[in-house]
Amino acid sequence: MTGVPPAPELGAVETAAVLALLSALFVARVAGQALVVLRHPSWLPPMDQWYSGLLPYPQLLASQIAICVGMALVVLGLLAGAGWAIGPYPSFGTPLVVAAYVYASAMAVRYVVRMVRRPDQRWLGGCIPIVFHIVLAAWLLVVAALWRDA
Repeated sequence: MTGVPPAPELGAVETAAVLALLSALFVARVAGQALVVLRHPSWLPPMDQWYSGLLPYPQLLASQIAICVGMALVVLGLLAGAGWAIGPYPSFGTPLVVAAYVYASAMAVRYVVRMVRRPDQRWLGGCIPIVFHIVLAAWLLVVAALWRDA
């Protein structure tokens, strides 16, 4: 008993499928934001809804691309049955499960704070970054659960 809430128990192929879906969502977010920067389509929310401004956009985009590449490598490794991708890594997986829960919880708090500070944007205004941070937290939780329990 680790005191960590139970995480979903999936095999490598099921984990790869869930991670691929979460990765595709994140890639769509990165592509959507890039499209807004380059083309300003009226059918997508404006840039201020996609971007908190904590990093200059070129650095943010580079980090997002690096995250997408890392996600793809893990998914492909799982599909190929690569031992490095499957684990187990219990000494790494358990802290990563905790980190994923903390990350998701922080985003829930961020959402509440935003809604209190910006009542004009309730319920979904400015939530794109928050939602996709939760997608990343879910991705971490799924891979961490595999690594912890493999």
